[in-house]
Amino acid sequence: MDFAANNYEDFAYNTAGGGNSVNYDDPNVASSNVIGRTALREAASTAMDAANTPGLPGDIADPMRSWSIRAAKLLIIMGVRGGGDSLNNTASDMNTDAKNAQMACAMNGGRA
Repeated sequence: MDFAANNYEDFAYNTAGGGNSVNYDDPNVASSNVIGRTALREAASTAMDAANTPGLPGDIADPMRSWSIRAAKLLIIMGVRGGGDSLNNTASDMNTDAKNAQMACAMNGGRA
């Protein structure tokens, strides 16, 4: 999750301040879009694999699965050049899922 967040962050910074409008023609946006999508794809796969670990408690696995699905959604939004509102709402939901997974890990004696 940290890997995806770090790589998506550049895209978020490059698209900030435009409201729902995203200038995908800007070279910085275009470059960080590709890097961010690649990181999201890898992280979504890794998170889903981890969530499917046999014996993993549901309170840990469920937010990891949700995060993975939302990461795939964000990947699609970025790929079809979606607006800032969709990007921000999905990223916000992913942050909530990440927090929930981290809290569940901590409550179960682990770390995310």
